Amino acid sequence: MERAIAHMDLDTFFVSCERLKNSALEKLPVIIGGGDRGVVASCSYEARYFGVRSAMPIKMALRLCPEAKIIKGDMEYYSNMSHLVTEVIQERVPVLEKASIDEFYLDLSGMDQFFGCYQWTNGIVDAVTENTGLPISFALSTNKTVSKIGTGEAKPIGRLEVKAPNIQNFLNPLSIKKIPMVGTETFNLFSRLGVKTIQTLSEMPVEVLHQLIGKNGTVLWKKAHGIDDTPVIPYSERKSISTEDTFSEDTIDVQRIRSILSGMVEKLAFQLRQEKWLTSTVTVKIRYSNFDTETKQCRIPYTSADHTLLRVVLELFNKVYTRRMRIRLIGIRFTGLVHGCHQMDLFEDTEELISLYQTMDRIKNRFGASSVGRASGFLK
Repeated sequence: MERAIAHMDLDTFFVSCERLKNSALEKLPVIIGGGDRGVVASCSYEARYFGVRSAMPIKMALRLCPEAKIIKGDMEYYSNMSHLVTEVIQERVPVLEKASIDEFYLDLSGMDQFFGCYQWTNGIVDAVTENTGLPISFALSTNKTVSKIGTGEAKPIGRLEVKAPNIQNFLNPLSIKKIPMVGTETFNLFSRLGVKTIQTLSEMPVEVLHQLIGKNGTVLWKKAHGIDDTPVIPYSERKSISTEDTFSEDTIDVQRIRSILSGMVEKLAFQLRQEKWLTSTVTVKIRYSNFDTETKQCRIPYTSADHTLLRVVLELFNKVYTRRMRIRLIGIRFTGLVHGCHQMDLFEDTEELISLYQTMDRIKNRFGASSVGRASGFLK
């Protein structure tokens, strides 16, 4: 049975959400981001026309597009809209993977015998717009790679089907930058070799690609030929990461407990970023010396930022620790995970803070997760 995989992407998601609240923003260059020292979290197509791009410093964006309307953004509102879109899609498909806050993969394999997959996908897109007011694009093909590339070509508010016999012809003229796994360094490497289109890349011997970039060379060769067997991973809010610490001796030292929580948050947040997860639910657990166990949790905007998660964790600890009793165990659990790059709370963080996170993660990757961190996390 031939696979039928659809990729859906909400068009300029943050901007579209803001336009739902304020129709006066329609057709205006809009930049979502935080303050003069912040960076661009998202921007409208009208702003992109002037060269504005995500993660660009706000000051640079304003030099390119002085007339742009700057909006700080509301991650909680965007997260709620993302959950709403997820619910609309999830009740209409057999298998859904939520790849990020605004990106989805749908496995519709076998549904052709009941209803045309392309027609079915069109119906889902119509349902999303009818129920949320948000514009969304999609592409349908035989695998994730071709569908994702197709969505990029279909935007904005586009609908595209790339059937199996047409895959290579569709891919050939496109830049190798369109392949999801090709970053700046890989693109520059192949550009120096004169390889800029997918067709040229596909004509290279797989052995040469393997020599150039190792085992990823084989994967890249397959993607250039439209080959990708990666499954659609069913979306589930039950995914989580967690950690616990049982004390050798029960303690009532609150300052020490907060320090341990700080260290826990840093390690879990680093794990989130490494595995490209964002969390939307935080739970804090304590167990008293008499073995009574209590938990407290709250829903938050998607994030993997240490300082955001630490603030929530300490607030929850203050709420759950209600007895003047010794504690034998504390734990933290992050759930409601979706794949996505660290949002860095682009509406709050400065360029300096974002740079600090990136530098700390590089140090941790090289010397270990415990090699650098907040001083409070080492006060044990």
